[in-house]
Amino acid sequence: MPAVIFPGPEGRLEGRFAPPPRPRAPVAMILHPHSQGGGTMNDRIVQRLYKTFVDRGFAVLRFNFRGVGRSQGSFDNGIGELSDAAAALDWVQSIHQEAQTTWVAGVSFGALIGMQLLMRRPEVRGFISIAPPANMYDFSFLAPCPASGIFIQGAADTVVQPQAVTKLVEKLRTQKHITIHHEEIPRANHFFENETDELMKSVDNYLDFRLDPSCPIR
Repeated sequence: MPAVIFPGPEGRLEGRFAPPPRPRAPVAMILHPHSQGGGTMNDRIVQRLYKTFVDRGFAVLRFNFRGVGRSQGSFDNGIGELSDAAAALDWVQSIHQEAQTTWVAGVSFGALIGMQLLMRRPEVRGFISIAPPANMYDFSFLAPCPASGIFIQGAADTVVQPQAVTKLVEKLRTQKHITIHHEEIPRANHFFENETDELMKSVDNYLDFRLDPSCPIR
């Protein structure tokens, strides 16, 4: 899990990178929650997602958005953070050019940035969107959503209303050529404080499904 520093739009960005364990290994990028609420790449769920993808043989990057930790710049309400994510993916691809598939996993604000990134980058073929702030930001940019993935929401979340995520999922499910999964974790709040294991069980089950060679979704 080597520490890395790579160039971003506003200066250096700080991350942790697990190199590809084999040629053509897929890439996963993990995006952290809102920095103004204390979100960093060391967030508990971000670290669990990172380990999950490492264990499955991905080249994996988690990093701090601008203004967090040793990353330069200042918070930019999502606009600059999207540029940071694009620069981070560029950096991974520059040192692992053989990757043919990329996944993005984001938590809360990071889920918003991840969904915006996949609209820009056709190599993103799968996503995990945890507690996406569907009641705080306009997700109509997903028109159409270009990749299949899963939304996971806490049923007791008082920050992001579960019904807002359900409404977003229902809208995306009307689109053709993608498959959207949706799970609610009973009793889980926005931070999955006592339900992290249940959250990760949902993540693992979905990855088992998608990474199975017989899976029809590609």
